This record gives sequence, C-alpha cells and structure tokens, in this order.
Amino acid sequence: MNKSNAKILLADDDDSLRRVLEFQLQEAGYKVLTAENGAQALEIFAGETVDCLITDWRMPQMSGAELVQQAGTIKSETPIIVITAFGDVETAVEAMRGGAFDFISKPFNRDAILLTIEKALKFGQMAAENRRLRRLAHEKFNVGNIIGTSAAIKKVIGEIERVARSDITVLITGESGTGKELVAKGIHFSGARKNKPFVAINCAAIPDGLIEAELFGYKRGAFTGATSESKGKFEEAHEGTLFLDEISQMPLVSQTRLLRVLQEQEVTRLGENTPRKINVRIIAATNQDLPELIKHNEFREDLYYRLAVVPIKLPALRERREDVPFLVEHFLQKFAAKHNTKLPKIEREVFQVFDRYAWHGNVRELENLIERMLVLSDDEVLTLDDVPENVKNTGNTAGNVRFELPNEPINLENFEREIISEALNLHGGNQSQTAHYLGITRSALIYRMQKYNLSGDD
Repeated sequence: MNKSNAKILLADDDDSLRRVLEFQLQEAGYKVLTAENGAQALEIFAGETVDCLITDWRMPQMSGAELVQQAGTIKSETPIIVITAFGDVETAVEAMRGGAFDFISKPFNRDAILLTIEKALKFGQMAAENRRLRRLAHEKFNVGNIIGTSAAIKKVIGEIERVARSDITVLITGESGTGKELVAKGIHFSGARKNKPFVAINCAAIPDGLIEAELFGYKRGAFTGATSESKGKFEEAHEGTLFLDEISQMPLVSQTRLLRVLQEQEVTRLGENTPRKINVRIIAATNQDLPELIKHNEFREDLYYRLAVVPIKLPALRERREDVPFLVEHFLQKFAAKHNTKLPKIEREVFQVFDRYAWHGNVRELENLIERMLVLSDDEVLTLDDVPENVKNTGNTAGNVRFELPNEPINLENFEREIISEALNLHGGNQSQTAHYLGITRSALIYRMQKYNLSGDD
C-alpha cells in the first residue's frame, strides 16, 4: 500500500505524545486522524475508512480494551496497534487476545512504530483481500449455480443442501467432466465453514513420492529438495474443507497414512515427530468404481468406508439431456462476457444434434464446445455450420454408432450382447475402457457381461 493512500487513526489522551506521533507519521507519508479519547476514536472509526488504528490502552471515557473490542466488531480486518506502559506484559497479552494485531511499549522510538505500522498495513491488506475472495467464492459457488431442472440434478442439489448443514464426510462419484469439484465447492460454501479455506488437491496430478509431502507438509531437510519447511494441504485447510480429487489414484501406502490422519484428526509433517491437531472437513471424489478397486486390493476398504459416509453420485450429461439447453444458455452468457462479444442466438437444429450426441466428456465437453463455437463464429446466430463434424455427424445413432434397423423383427438382448462383445474386442478386453466407450459404469458393464456370459476374450 502506498503510504500517501494509507490513513491512520491515532487515539491517545496524552496531548504531547499524540502531537509528536502525529507529526512523525505525517512526516513518514501517512494521512493521520486523531482522537483525544476512546469514545471519540470509535465515532471516527465507524464513520471513516481507516487502514490502521493506534490506541493507548488506558484512556478516559472508553478504555483501549473496549475500543479494540468494538472496533473489531465494526471492521474486523482493520489492524489495531495498542500502546502499553513499559514492561506491562499482562496488558499486552490481554490486548492481543482482544483482537489487537500488535503492541508497542512506551517509550518507543520512531523506527519501531513505523516498522510495526508497515507490518500491520500489510496484514490488513491481506485480511481484506482474503475476505473479498471468500465473498466472491461464496457468490460463485453456491448451490443455486448448479445448472439444471432435471430430476437427476434436483436430487443432487437436495443432497448437497442436506450434507452442507453438517461436517459429515462426503464421497462424490461420477464420470470425468460431471462437475465433482463444483459440487464440493457447493457443499463447502453452503455450510458453516464457508468463510474458512477451501483447499483442493488432485491426487492423480502429484507423483507418488510427493503426495505425502503435499498433504502433510515437511520440515527443512526432510528429503532431497526440502530447502525450507512447508505446511501441507491439511494444515492449509484448518477449520475449512479439504477436497481430495481423484482419490482412487492415491498410492496404498499414502492411503494408510491418510486413514490415520482422519481417525486421529492430527498430522505429522515429514521429518518431524510432533503431531499437529487439525480441524478439517473431508470431501473426496473419484470417477472410478472404488468397490471394484477394493476387490483387486487397489484401494483400502476401511478408507473407503471412512470417506463414503455420504455418497453423492453425479449423473452423466446424457442421463439429464433436458438440462442441456439451460447449460448452453449459461455457457453462452459466460463466454460472451469473457470474450466481450454480443450474446448470440442458437438454432433449434443445433439443440437437436446436441440431443443425439453421447457427451462422453459430459458438462466439461459441452462447455468447451460452446466456447469454441462462440469464438469461431462471426454471426449473431449459431447454426449447424458452427457445430464440429464429430458432434454433428451422429446420424441415426445409439451414442455415436451408426446403424440401420432391419425390416424384420430383432432380438434386443442378442443385439446388446453383440455390441458389448464388439466393444470388448475393440478395447482388448479392458473393462474400464469398454465401459467408458459404451457410456456406462464399469459395474454396469460387469453385470451385463455376467448376464450374457461374456469375458474379455470373447
């Protein structure tokens, strides 16, 4: 903050000290308001925007303790510096407990007070910015911003509203692109922890050897490259929410330590022996079938039950096609504002194509497609010409597979068995890839394979 823009309120009943300090602060480039007592200072504080309050501890009409308490109620992010008698440790402790940023003892020199003010102003700036960002995050990620009116998405919104009232652990499942992090933020910013940190970590994006350092923190020298100490994501999320995305990708050894942290509510940084207490809500997410991974010893069963206290399954976009027009309108408005273009209209035929398309990438794929169409089009109306060929050429399809119905009757079960068999062959018997290709879950594929007595070798 530029000193010429910083405004300081100085409250002290000692006329001589007040005038000397006022002169020193003005000489250093600050704008200074003064008050002869606590009551006058509080009146000025309530009516003016000040960046720092400096107050004597002992004053008539209203003590420094009362001023600190009431000023903190009016504007909590404004730092307060208390002037105390020399060696008055108890007063200093009481001031800090009451909400003061720092204290200085009489007599003090000019450099000491200026350094304390500089630190206080930086703290005030950070506090104001954090509050602004939390407010914006709350506005952006409330439940009302989850787009759709389908029964499937209404069910999800109802589940979010219920779990947001408590600190219960939630496991969000669904295909890639269905909006798992958006739901996690909706839970956090609709609950009691909304003004506390929301910290996200993608377990699939961090190398196996570093994930514990990221989660739990480390001390300097704990491993090669640890040149300074660092707090982990758990400590960063203290009193807030930690979102563990792609939890299925966490190594088994790290799963064991994570389970211990969840049970004990404390973390120990790498290289240290002393645990640190934490208060964190956990929301995890995955696009994998965790029970299936448990069967293959790829995920801890006890950790699964610890995480899946309340499971929320997000529907694929093809399972809530009636929401596509609402999502399209939302993304058009978003990207028209982003790219400073006029909001275009969209032809009905485009929606007909969208209704036939499989949307394997779900809402994320639709969002990217709308931005691409808007940016590349020069017209005020988006037409079929703006739709990419792979989306437009769906023809008479099931998903994106062309077929023609014969005139004679068909056996639907034989038809389904043939499609699944061909899909398995196409992907070398890999069940996860086949399920993704067919637009169903892996467990649904396994059920159908058992139903039709199919194996990956058929």
